[in-house]
Amino acid sequence: MGKKILITPRSFGAYKHLAYPLIEEQGYEIIENTSGRTLTEDEIINLAGSGVVGIIVGIDPLPARVLEACRDLKAISKYGMGLDNIDLDKAKELNIKIDRAAGTNNISVAELAIALMFSMARHVPYVSNRVKEGCWDRVMGCEVFGKKLGLVGCGLIGREVLKRALGLGMKVLVYDPYMKDDEIFNNPDVDRCSSVDELCRESDFVSLHAPLTEETRNIINKQRLELMKPAAILINTSRGELVDEDALYQALADKKIRGAAQDVFSTEPPDKDEKLLKLDNFILTSHIGAYTREAVERMVLVSAKNLLRMLAE
Repeated sequence: MGKKILITPRSFGAYKHLAYPLIEEQGYEIIENTSGRTLTEDEIINLAGSGVVGIIVGIDPLPARVLEACRDLKAISKYGMGLDNIDLDKAKELNIKIDRAAGTNNISVAELAIALMFSMARHVPYVSNRVKEGCWDRVMGCEVFGKKLGLVGCGLIGREVLKRALGLGMKVLVYDPYMKDDEIFNNPDVDRCSSVDELCRESDFVSLHAPLTEETRNIINKQRLELMKPAAILINTSRGELVDEDALYQALADKKIRGAAQDVFSTEPPDKDEKLLKLDNFILTSHIGAYTREAVERMVLVSAKNLLRMLAE
């Protein structure tokens, strides 16, 4: 039986010429996701149920039933950072190795977070759409200079956002209970918050950079939205499930906060009738944070090398 590797991310194909020779010279047959979309659980089982020893996976689901059905699977290489689509406990039970492409997309995601912050601060999408409709309205925005940016999570991506925010003359507040490096707090413009509540109360912009866990699910909820300033703006480039979307809709509709911009949603793509999409003070982009030429090239190479390393161990 030949050894096979399943590659699911759609954007992998843009730079597959860099990775496929590395994989094929090790004797592996490559199975591509040719659907043009994220695979379903059953599709993954059909493709990887037999003979597939490794998977390079994007956001495609790998719950317990899929891992159990892929009986020859030895390693999973995440094309990106978030592991919330993989049942880590079941993978450990089945002795399936897992690694992720750390440090490949942090700059791209951070730059999008800053872009969304500016877009909301100056109402860029709304004003642009009004001009295209034949109107020449002027909508007053705000500067980011001197404002407080609260980071929920300060890992690789959060730190890139922090560096850019400091360059813009902002003050930065950080909540990250797992952060061990205190060096960034030597900067007088960076302070640590002891709780998410404190960060929400003090920040002009709140940007989410935490992984999705049971602890962080709905970390921005009705109570914390009520703590935020009326002029505050929420930015989420992490996972949609970090935000209680019903509570966010109500806060935006009632003008309890000024606006929100997300690159992620609890269901992707959202239903065309999703009520948040009807609000002028809400922006949603299509999970493009890591979708730059530079990040994709890095993710392709690192995820392929990670998988080959795990399979050789």
